[in-house]
Amino acid sequence: MRLRPSSFSRSLLVGALALTTVLSGAPTVHAAPVVTGCLDQSVTGSVEEQRLDNGVAGGPSVPAQILQRSGFDHQVALFTRLLCTMPNPRAAAILVHAQGEALWRTATHRAQHPVTGADALPATDDRGLYWARLSMALALRQWQPRFGLGTTERADLIRSLEYTSRGITSSRFSPGVRKILVTGFDPFTLDADIRIGNPSGANALTLDGQRWTINGTTYQIQTMMFPVRYTDFDESMVENALAPHYRPGPQHADLVMTASQGRVGIFDLEVYNGRRRSVSSIGDNNNLWGGGTINAPVVSPSMPPGPEWLTSSLPLARMAQADVTPFRTRVNTSVLEIPAEQTAPVRQPLGPTPGSIASEGTGGGYLSNEVAYRNTLQRDLLDPSMPAGHLHVPVLSFDPANKTEITDPTYETNREDIVRGAHAVLRQALR
Repeated sequence: MRLRPSSFSRSLLVGALALTTVLSGAPTVHAAPVVTGCLDQSVTGSVEEQRLDNGVAGGPSVPAQILQRSGFDHQVALFTRLLCTMPNPRAAAILVHAQGEALWRTATHRAQHPVTGADALPATDDRGLYWARLSMALALRQWQPRFGLGTTERADLIRSLEYTSRGITSSRFSPGVRKILVTGFDPFTLDADIRIGNPSGANALTLDGQRWTINGTTYQIQTMMFPVRYTDFDESMVENALAPHYRPGPQHADLVMTASQGRVGIFDLEVYNGRRRSVSSIGDNNNLWGGGTINAPVVSPSMPPGPEWLTSSLPLARMAQADVTPFRTRVNTSVLEIPAEQTAPVRQPLGPTPGSIASEGTGGGYLSNEVAYRNTLQRDLLDPSMPAGHLHVPVLSFDPANKTEITDPTYETNREDIVRGAHAVLRQALR
């Protein structure tokens, strides 16, 4: 099965090509020329991008298999071909923005519609979007345009691709509905297993643009997906993405729920979000560490002023009643704190004590906890009455006997069950 661009994707592409022609002053053409050789493959990608070549020796890489079986290899090839035709920086900026949003829309459309083809990955598989984005970012990094392109201009194009292909620039609500914003995350710990996905990302793709009517009220859901990278958090990506939906105006949301992958078999409704980073056992997707430990947790340099602890304002008791079979839900209140006037961390099952330092929130000391804290801090700064908080979905697992294949029935059933459970939890929040 080969994934073709949706009508939305085609309209963005046509618009980008039309604007490119205008900006170049060239006569109208009816087909983009196929140009090769504009990428310098000696330019090294980021640590994350270098994994594109990871796989079994002698065969296609795992990312290449995922791209081919999800159809996103077509989208990557189209982007690279068009990039090679760009006549000037303004045309390139328009193209990157258009193709980034097209990639997001294609991914959400695929996740919400039946997929056919004997070899095609299921609709809810989130990994194609992840590897397509990295492939396009690497192309931008290696691109040798026909005009001068400075380091800052190239970085701006990559940043544009990141924001547009994550749903951040297209999270626009319609008037006359209640507005729900849900986030997810990219896959991570890929050095342990290059094949893995992230069910919080799959959940986001299945929800984007959906309208639910519950008890006579219509809700529109918009979603976005965050990277598992400290640098992006340090550059305030979370605030840039969420703050517009906390400010007054037509894009003000009625509920904001961040989500990530957490523990085996459990939907955790996280009560207390800690201000600091403390994970030292793993790095992020670029193999960078946050710099903190449980004994000496640190605060991100970009973190706005705020307290050590923030509390979820989601209707957690009601959400915990959702049917998430075969998993279970838990309203999680356990934190790791350094009590006031002490130096060693202590586990507090019922939440933090006054004056303590946050070593781990209920959601841990990694980027899951940090996105929860940054979200609820925006709530406190901009709209304290907003229901906001964090959901940890269960870990997505392969069949234990499968050590090499990119999917299996256990993996696919596991993901479908997690997504169905995450929908049920959100529905309970809206009742």
